[in-house]
Amino acid sequence: MQRTGLSRSTVNQRVDALVSAGLLSQDGEGAPTRGRPAGRFAFHAGGGVLLVADVGATGIRAALCDLAGKVSAEREARIEVADGPEPVLTGVDELFDQLLSEAGRNPADVHGIGLDVPGPVDFASGRVVSPPIMRGWDRFDIPGWFASRYDCHVLVDKDVNAMAFGEQRSHYPDVDHLLMVKIGTGIGCGIIAGGQVHRGADGGAGDLGHIHITVDDVAEEPACRCGNTGCVEAYAGGWALLRDLRAAGRDVSTVDEAVGLIRSGDLVAVRLARRAGRILGEAVADAVNLFNPRVIAIGGQLAHTDEQLLAGIRELVYRRSLPLATRKLQIVRSQLDPRAGVIGLALLVADVVFAPDLVEQWIDGRLSHRVLSLRP
Repeated sequence: MQRTGLSRSTVNQRVDALVSAGLLSQDGEGAPTRGRPAGRFAFHAGGGVLLVADVGATGIRAALCDLAGKVSAEREARIEVADGPEPVLTGVDELFDQLLSEAGRNPADVHGIGLDVPGPVDFASGRVVSPPIMRGWDRFDIPGWFASRYDCHVLVDKDVNAMAFGEQRSHYPDVDHLLMVKIGTGIGCGIIAGGQVHRGADGGAGDLGHIHITVDDVAEEPACRCGNTGCVEAYAGGWALLRDLRAAGRDVSTVDEAVGLIRSGDLVAVRLARRAGRILGEAVADAVNLFNPRVIAIGGQLAHTDEQLLAGIRELVYRRSLPLATRKLQIVRSQLDPRAGVIGLALLVADVVFAPDLVEQWIDGRLSHRVLSLRP
């Protein structure tokens, strides 16, 4: 009553409706009052579950969460996203089945699903659009894939958007402007602006890896997986690092093996990592000048190479960005990585499922299966 200005009878009606809908539950007794005993109520986080899956270039991390977005169980699987949507989503479904079975839950208990992918996403439709590394995924109906089994909302987003949201909500809740830079097989950037995920007009914001860059000691620009040449990712992405290590005679086949070489002190690997850091730092410096974030969190496999990569990024950012934009800037390793994706997805899905208009529909009993359609 104090917060809303509503009458006692209206508040009682709304609380009763929320309890009946399973969204509130009794949480002990309040302070003694005259008349009807006072009661304490809390959000009923255990009244159902959320399922989320962080799909990377070479693996999946899936999680089962309560309705508040708190992760309670996780599972991982190796899979190539380039294998196509049906094999990958079948793998996601299998992980979901395992998580539900272990928790004693069934598909009817699932109130929301979140999935992120390493490619550009039209957030309103939940479809991937012309992804450079996701062969066969273009315009595939990801939300529709789950419709036959789950009567709930399905949210699809770019992986770095979910990571940025998770990092900000979990460790920087008072920071309204944050960049999350993921350096794995590829390079991406999630943007938190004004405390919310900034996706741009069409979902294409933050494509840091495909900014063109000129490198002085390169005679011929390397080809990028997007079809262009000279992209940041073509110099500094994990796949580019593997290319250069093999050319230098190192027997590596995965980004994790490349990270192992760097951490072991291999001179060629360390030199290439420092060079990649400086190249990436130029692009990040441009982003700092344009956006003026308070925090830049660095995640992904290559963020775990001691300080070689981060030192190069910091060097270029502080050298090339204006003093006003860097005087309070923090450039740090992600504190959630490699779980930033699932944690961010869980919080995003919880925010969507319990948006005010959907809660109204829930209370009124008008909520049935929907492919989630939101304004970006």
